[in-house]
Amino acid sequence: MTVKLIRNAYEAALTMTSVLLCWALALCVEAIAGLHTDVLVLAVALTLTLAGTQRRAGTHRRLAALALLPATVAVSILVARLIAAHYVVGAVVFTAGISAPVWIRRYGHAATKAGTLMTLPFITLLVVPGPALPPKVQSELVSWAWAALIAVLAVCCVWLVQGLGDRYGPWRPDPERPNPAPRRPSRLRPRPSTRMALQLAVAIAAAFVAGRLLFDEHWPWVVLTAYVAASGNRGRTDVVRKGIQRLAGACAGTLLAAGVAMAGVTGPASVALMFTVLAIALWLRPLNYAYWAAGMTTVLALLLGWFGQDATSLLPTRLAAIAVGAALTVASAWWLLPVRKGRTATPGAVRPDAVIDQRLVRPSGSGAAQDA
Repeated sequence: MTVKLIRNAYEAALTMTSVLLCWALALCVEAIAGLHTDVLVLAVALTLTLAGTQRRAGTHRRLAALALLPATVAVSILVARLIAAHYVVGAVVFTAGISAPVWIRRYGHAATKAGTLMTLPFITLLVVPGPALPPKVQSELVSWAWAALIAVLAVCCVWLVQGLGDRYGPWRPDPERPNPAPRRPSRLRPRPSTRMALQLAVAIAAAFVAGRLLFDEHWPWVVLTAYVAASGNRGRTDVVRKGIQRLAGACAGTLLAAGVAMAGVTGPASVALMFTVLAIALWLRPLNYAYWAAGMTTVLALLLGWFGQDATSLLPTRLAAIAVGAALTVASAWWLLPVRKGRTATPGAVRPDAVIDQRLVRPSGSGAAQDA
C-alpha cells in the first residue's frame, strides 16, 4: 500500500505540474487580452482531464489531440452560448454531442480514442460556469478562438510535463497496447455501444429538464452527475455504485467546504486551497472515487465563492442536484435497454468516465490499463 500511495503521489504531482503550468500561461493570456476569469477555470479543467487520458499516449495520439481538442473546445463554447440563449435547443445539441462518442465505439480503437477527446470539452463546459452565469456576465466570457488557444496550451503543457517525467522521473507508464484485434460482432441487439449511448442520452436529457425545473441556473450539477454515473457503465450495479460513491463524496466535500467558508478563506488563499485540495483528491482518487467526489465538491464550492456566489448556502442545493442526477441515471440504466455485465465489451472500448474519474493516475499493474 505504501508503494502504491507513493506512486499515486508521483502521478498526481505530474498532473498538478501540468495544471499549474497551464494555469500560469492562461493567467498571462488573461492579463494581456483582458479576458474573464473563466479562462483560468477552462485551462485548469482541460489540463486536468487531458492529463489522465494522455498519460500512456504515443506521439500519434498526442498530435491527434493537438489537432482535435482545440476544434472541439471551440464548438463546446458555441454550444454553451446556445444553451444560454436557447436552453432547449442547446440541451439537445449538448446531449447529441456527448452521447455520439459512446455510439462510435463500434468503429474500433481509433474511433474510441477520438470520442474520448471529443467528450472532454463538453464535460469542461459543465465545470466552467458559463451558461449558468447571469446574461450580463456571459458577454464577457472567453470566445471560441481564445478557448481553442487555451486547449492548445493544455495539450502542450501535458505533453511537456509528462514527457519530462517519463525521461527523468523514477516511474514510467506501461507502453500503450497495440490496437486490439477485431472481435466477433456482438449478438446483442441493439449493440452494447448503442445501448449505452441511448442510456446516456436519455439520462442527460432528463437531467437537463429536471435541472432547469428544480434547480434553475444550477442545472449543470444535475447533468454532470448524470454523465459521471452513466458513462461507460458496466451494468446496473456499476451505475448504482458510482452514483452512491459520488453522493457520499459530495456529502463529505459539503462538510469540508462549510468548514472552509466558516474560516473565511478568500482571495489568493482560496486559490491556493483549491489547488491543494485538488492535489490531495488526485492522490487519493485511485483508492476510491468518493475521495475525488469530495475534493471536487470542495473545489467547486470555493470556485462559486470566487465568482461571488454564496457557496455555503448552495451546498444543500448541490447535494440535492447530485441525488437527482444519480437517480435519473440509475433509472435509465435499469429500465432502458439494460446492459448485462460481461457484455459491454466493444471493439477497442474505453471507459469515458476515466475522463472524470482520473483513474489513469493509478500505478502500473493496478488495473490502469483497463481505463486507458
